Amino acid sequence: MCILESHIAKKQKEQIRIQEYAVGIFNTVPTKSGIKKAIKKKLILVNGLPTSTARIIIGGEKITLLNPKNKPLRKSLILRLAITFEDDYLAIIEKPPGILVNGNKFKTIDNALQQNLKKSSQIDAVRPRPIHRLDYPTSGLLLIGKTSSTIRALNQLFENKKIKKKYYAITIGKMNLKGAIKTYINKKTAITNYKTIQSVKSNRFEFLNLVELSPRTGRRHQLRIHLSSIGNPILGDQEYGIKSLILKGKGLYLHASQLDFTHPITKDKLSITSNLPKKFKMIS
Repeated sequence: MCILESHIAKKQKEQIRIQEYAVGIFNTVPTKSGIKKAIKKKLILVNGLPTSTARIIIGGEKITLLNPKNKPLRKSLILRLAITFEDDYLAIIEKPPGILVNGNKFKTIDNALQQNLKKSSQIDAVRPRPIHRLDYPTSGLLLIGKTSSTIRALNQLFENKKIKKKYYAITIGKMNLKGAIKTYINKKTAITNYKTIQSVKSNRFEFLNLVELSPRTGRRHQLRIHLSSIGNPILGDQEYGIKSLILKGKGLYLHASQLDFTHPITKDKLSITSNLPKKFKMIS
């Protein structure tokens, strides 16, 4: 096996385990789960020796990633992304619909970030990493971390519900003006607040509604499941929609339109918004 990548650890103010510190420092193994697997396979060395997930990083250590069986490096994906906000620590990009955020496929937002964002000048700069996910068919704002300390801080903000997200959707059927939906998704509480901005009559769908959505939790497919549960599925939802009312060829009418949070490094208050896609004009 040969050395794939090396990294000199930044001095730490507090104790941190390598499985947390190493998230994002390697281009080829950027995720926490990937780091843990690489450690177990003895592909990550600290100062030349195999390590464990419990190893504490204090700063100055040489962390090395080995290439098992000299596998070829992953090639770069060329995919132009619209950038809504960027500084030396983080970025917010516009995710197009019909593309995975990350995963085993080559064409993902994750694989396209390095070609679209400026490299951070910070000492703990890493390969840019998505902080959260948007479903494959969903469009809109996606938060990206560019340094290891920023990635950890943004993850903490999400865990503490300090990042507020707002979505817009077009839904089917007669709908209340506002309300809150509370259910369990995968045995965990899920809460979404909604407000109907506009409704128009439709021969095929009875009513089409432009709806503002404010999720208070972040469960997988939460907004789609919640709206379907009250009889107002999102237009174009092939998984949770009404099969006879699927609008083919236009995709899902769900857009992540706003992110509000305090920048973890500069402490600036950020409120980043995104315009609705053109296809939403059919009702707005």
